[in-house]
Amino acid sequence: MAVLSIEDLAVHFRTFEGEARVLNGVSLSIAEGETVALVGETGCGKSVTLKTMLRILPVPPGRIVGGRVIYKGQDLLSVSPSQLHGMRGKEIALIPQEPMSSLNPVFTVGQQLTDLIDWQGRRRVNWLSYLSRGVWDGHMGAWERGVDLLRQVNIPDPERLMRSWPVELSGGMGQRVLIAMALAGNPSLLVADEPGTALDVTTQDQILRLLKERVEEGGLSVLYVTHNLGVARQMAQRIYVMYAGEIAETAETPLLFAAPKHPYTQGLLQSIPRLTGGALEGISGRIPDYTHPPSGCRFHPRCPYAMPVCSQRRPELRAIEPAHLVACHLYEGA
Repeated sequence: MAVLSIEDLAVHFRTFEGEARVLNGVSLSIAEGETVALVGETGCGKSVTLKTMLRILPVPPGRIVGGRVIYKGQDLLSVSPSQLHGMRGKEIALIPQEPMSSLNPVFTVGQQLTDLIDWQGRRRVNWLSYLSRGVWDGHMGAWERGVDLLRQVNIPDPERLMRSWPVELSGGMGQRVLIAMALAGNPSLLVADEPGTALDVTTQDQILRLLKERVEEGGLSVLYVTHNLGVARQMAQRIYVMYAGEIAETAETPLLFAAPKHPYTQGLLQSIPRLTGGALEGISGRIPDYTHPPSGCRFHPRCPYAMPVCSQRRPELRAIEPAHLVACHLYEGA
């Protein structure tokens, strides 16, 4: 059963050059306990998909033209702000990309973490019963919970870190704090926006291993957004490949790497450096202008297998074998 289902999502942006059609019918789903990666090069629409799903997209200039985001039977694009407010943290949690821009510099880690835990607690119980326990008792319980969360993300001296300021944290420590904050509400769905991207390779690997352990222990569903195919292979059970605001291909991770079908996916995999050496093969051309996207398949100007039909009609995402879907005219007869 799908915990999250994005259906035919379309988002436009108003620009000085005209209407930019950034998302063009994006569909994906995440099953209970499944980790799914949304992969694509910078500027393809991954973050817009994430922000639209969480309703944190700036409107204007953004505009949701069509589609639905179904979470446990409810359309997140239609629920009231108060309903959505109640879901954030408790049902759906976000791990942002940049610790230093996500943590408030004028409050200690402990202040921010305990405030979050207190807020989660107040939402779970009746206000009167919460206040009857005593504000100090509640705060002390939140402090202990915060220390425990930091310990769970392998921070060696959590008591000391609770009293630290964000500016005193390394990038790796800051990312661990954000993971702890995301897990504070015991969410069902975790959305990770390229955590660890700005960190060195060793620290990034530690963060990814930690995140994977916490996800497996908690049985969470995860949407992992990244431009790094190696990270997607390490983290996800299934991968969606996005190009220019559209889903090009999706398959289980081993199958996608073993037998990619879409020419864009093939090009991405051929551009990955290998230990055996050899020249890297890039994809010619560049992502199209969203204000004047190509007709038909958006990849056809760069595709080595382009046919006349590719510029005339947009290919549908179709199954060429179980759980392997491709949006390409090459496989229309499959």
